[in-house]
Order: sequence, then C-alpha cells, then structure tokens
Amino acid sequence: MFKTKPLIEQHFHGAFGVDFNNATSDEILDISRKLFAIGVGGIFPTLVTDTIENLKKQIVVIKTAHKRQEAGMARILGVHLEGVFLNPKKKGIHNEKHFLMPTPENFRELEDEIIKIVTLAPELDLGLIDYLHSRNIKVQAGHCIGGELAKCDGVTHLFNAMGEINHRDTKTALAALIGDSIYTEIIADGLHISDEILELVFRAKPLDKILLISDCLPITGSNLTEAFFAGEEIFYDGEKATSKSGTIAGSTKLLPDIIKIIGEKGFFNPQLIENPYRYHRISTDKFIEIDEKFNLSSVN
Repeated sequence: MFKTKPLIEQHFHGAFGVDFNNATSDEILDISRKLFAIGVGGIFPTLVTDTIENLKKQIVVIKTAHKRQEAGMARILGVHLEGVFLNPKKKGIHNEKHFLMPTPENFRELEDEIIKIVTLAPELDLGLIDYLHSRNIKVQAGHCIGGELAKCDGVTHLFNAMGEINHRDTKTALAALIGDSIYTEIIADGLHISDEILELVFRAKPLDKILLISDCLPITGSNLTEAFFAGEEIFYDGEKATSKSGTIAGSTKLLPDIIKIIGEKGFFNPQLIENPYRYHRISTDKFIEIDEKFNLSSVN
C-alpha cells in the first residue's frame, strides 16, 4: 500500500444503482463515499439529455449534495452536462426529442455556476461556445460530426458517437487525434474501443492530453441486470449494457477498474492520473492523499 493522488472522474452517469438524472442528494453523497474508498477523490457528476425542467432540478440536487459533503467523500468538482446540445445524427443513447440548438439563450434556461463541462456538437454552434468560455466552462466536442475543433477544450469519449476517421475528410475523431492541444477522453474498458484503437490513441496523442473516463452507468457496481437510463430500458448481460436496439449505453466499469485494464495491456502511465488536474487547473493541495485500495504499482 502506498500513497498517490486521488483519481478524478470527469464523466460518469452514476453507479451502485444510482442515476444522477434522478438521484437524491443522499444517494449522491453515498456514491461519493464509496468512490473515495476506492481511490477516487474528485468527481463531475454527468447529466444525460433530459427535459430542461429535470436537468434544472438535478443540478439543484447535486449542488445540495456538494454543500453537505464531509471528509471521506469524493469531492464534487462540478457538473458535466452531456446533453441537449448534441447532433441527432450521433445521438447514441440520448433522447433527441429533448435536443436544443447550442445557443446562449437555450443554455441560460439551465445555466448554473456548478456546470463546469459542456459536451456539444461544435458544427451546430450558434454562439454557445464563446458564451461558455466567457463563463470559464470547458467545451467538449461530442455526439457530433464536425472536424473543426479550434474552439474546443476537449473531446468527449473519442471514437464513440462522433464523426469517424475518413481518408478524404476530417471529421471529429481524426481532428481530435491530430490536435495536440486538445484533451481527449477515452473509455478504455475493453468494449468501447478496440485494443488496436487504444494503441493508436496512445501513439498519436501526447500522453498529457489523454483523459481516462469510465462513462459508467448507474447499473455499475450493482446487482441490476435491467434499468432505465436516458428514457430507455438498458440490459446488462454481465459484459456490456445495451439498449433494446443493441446500442452500447455506457460502461459498466468504474475508473479504478479501467486503470487496471489499461495496465494489464501495458498502457498505464502515472501521467494519466495527473492530466485531469492540469485540465481543470485543480491544485493538488485541495485533496488529502488517500491510501489506494487498488495498488497502482501492480499495473506498471
């Protein structure tokens, strides 16, 4: 057992049977305790596409949980809004009937200072990106097609629900790979991207721009085999969670599990734990170092 920086999870939708889109503050606090116990020190609860009314309600719930946090809990660092400003052509599991155009006016309908990351389709932008930057909110390209990422800080779950690599055109995935200044989330759970694509990411991207995320579903860490998520029934077969149509809904692995997976494949580097701190400009003295329940030395 040794000490290391706590992990920061910037993209996940819940765990242990709790969904951030309908969770209570008590349930969110319980998640934060359980995550802290396995080495996660900071979290960005991620809200999937929903009605504006419910998103506003859940933002208040998360803020309430944030104010009630105590020692021994993964700190709530902000909300990641992954929804409503997406491209229907790459909707994934999201419910497109709730989609809105990415305008400042639409964002103001649910704006709150706790929102720190917004995933959107940059090709549809109608002034929202500049507005978000004026509010010091990270802008990530996701559920999109376009390859113009100049105004984006990062990319949401690379290769999943985005414009693919094409040798005659530059869409999102290719632009993210060759854009050395762009932070890039990856879901390295062994299902969302192949081992070959994982190797391509580690060869193409500067190591300090790779962000490990789980994108895990509320079903993660529970005994559930079926659940509703983003308005759809999700089925978990012990390996992956999918909708009735077979669309992968998200991961069923927690971030510490994903670190173990990439370690076994020879891709782990301690720099990967540092990257979210740099991306979000988080001072290391904000966190008390925690004894890891999983031993990172075992994945080197």
